[in-house]
Amino acid sequence: MNQNLYEYCLRLGDSALILSQRIGEYCSKAPHLEEDLAITNVGLDLLGQAENFLNYAASLKRDSSADDLAFKRKEKDFRSLHLVEVPNFDFAYVLARQFFMDVYHNLLFTGLTESKDGTISGISKKSIKEVRYHLQRSTDWIIRLGHGTAESNTRIQEAINELWMYTDELFYDNEVDKEMIKIGIGISHEELKNEWLSTVSKALEEGGLIVPENIPYTLQYGKDGFHTEYMGYLLAEMQHLPLLSVSHPSNT
Repeated sequence: MNQNLYEYCLRLGDSALILSQRIGEYCSKAPHLEEDLAITNVGLDLLGQAENFLNYAASLKRDSSADDLAFKRKEKDFRSLHLVEVPNFDFAYVLARQFFMDVYHNLLFTGLTESKDGTISGISKKSIKEVRYHLQRSTDWIIRLGHGTAESNTRIQEAINELWMYTDELFYDNEVDKEMIKIGIGISHEELKNEWLSTVSKALEEGGLIVPENIPYTLQYGKDGFHTEYMGYLLAEMQHLPLLSVSHPSNT
């Protein structure tokens, strides 16, 4: 098994999976029904992306499935980014987190469409169509909340400020990334930073919002299996029923 390729697929799948789980938790809590349906569909798109990458990872390992990887791994075996693990404190947090990830995914999958690995390239070409819709939607909401009421402006700015410390990890290349870059399968996340910042800054400015400054970044080791304090609770809920069915199989 190509361990580096396996690890690379995990990080692509895990962040989408955990973000999908967070969005699923928010179902029925959006400001109105139309948005509730829209954000749920975004979560389903992310779940589909996660399944595609985890299926590929499982095929490399050969003794597991995408479900095994999603529901039977321990916290330290996940490779998700810290940003996607942050709870849904309110609608502003959900939208700011989604916007940051949408800009990132748009750049990431655009680059990965040129991957020398045909499976990764194919999944990325399929995913980019969904991501562009996600980005348009979240950008519109950022601007809408920024120019809404004084309350909406304050809340979205606070969410942006609080989540900003997690964003630098998006551009961290560890040893697996560097190996994948060398052989033309992966892309440099570090090289995405300037364009990500430019896109984010433009939307914030249009929404009358401020790009945070002088905010210290958190550690960058989600890809290495080190997670936030929120991750264990999330996995406990996400994995409860699948693990319960294994521990107590049906007699029927």
